[in-house]
Amino acid sequence: VVRGNMAASGRILSVDYEIFGKVQGVFFRKNTKRAADRLGLVGWVKNEVRSRPGQAALRTVVGQVQGDEAKVQVMKKWLRETGSPKSKITDAQFRNETTIDRLHFTSFDIRK
Repeated sequence: VVRGNMAASGRILSVDYEIFGKVQGVFFRKNTKRAADRLGLVGWVKNEVRSRPGQAALRTVVGQVQGDEAKVQVMKKWLRETGSPKSKITDAQFRNETTIDRLHFTSFDIRK
């Protein structure tokens, strides 16, 4: 389903992301969903915990966002620079950015 507001640039992008820093326990996922919904984007967000031998676990936020190219770029900037009010973002990595012919999701969801 391509919503009418997705056709602004004519290109639909999909991108995977991982956000590093103080991004868990600070309502980052809830605020990410709010930002994506406001932009009319679809996808998902979830907390990720990776064990690291001899170190504290690495706690990040991962997800995928899809939608109009210009709006995806706005969302990438939000993920890199804004986040939730109490978050402290140290790095944002984006992978697998590609043009797609249709959206693979119908909404933006918080995954457990």
